[in-house]
Amino acid sequence: MRFSDRAFVDNRVIAPVLGQLSPFCVRNPAMPVRLNLELPLPPGINNAYVTVGRKRVLSKTAKAYKADVRKLIERLRMDGVITVQDEAALQRSLLGVYFTFHFATPYRRDLDGGLKIGLDALCEPLLLDDRMVVSIQLEKRVDTLHPRLEIELETIEDWTFDPQYVLLEPDESSAPTTG
Repeated sequence: MRFSDRAFVDNRVIAPVLGQLSPFCVRNPAMPVRLNLELPLPPGINNAYVTVGRKRVLSKTAKAYKADVRKLIERLRMDGVITVQDEAALQRSLLGVYFTFHFATPYRRDLDGGLKIGLDALCEPLLLDDRMVVSIQLEKRVDTLHPRLEIELETIEDWTFDPQYVLLEPDESSAPTTG
């Protein structure tokens, strides 16, 4: 099976709003939007960037990888596997990303070496802001016959950040005086 033929989206819910279909997914918060993709392995960190002058830029290998992922995403859109509603839900939500790297050998590559290029290659064509990712899980597996990266991207509706603290400004009576 080809990489692009193995992707799927589940938990789609489109609810009627005033007798019409909503242009966005109306979802039960308990039912996140999930996008599952199988991609080729991204280049490792040592092969993803090159130095040009004083700048670090994407290598030709990394640019080709990102172009391949973009084509895969476009094909999935055309095939209706990735819907407008699912994309809209992903674009306006906090996100969890779960990467399972299936390497040809157990010790040749670092687990985290393909994280940045893999996440960037996924987020750019879907118009996702990777700052919205609040949970990342990486897993290493071995598949000598079919190395790949399996990705599950899901909306997270009930995320809370650490407690927020309010900065109290001192009142004028307790402010230090100069003079």
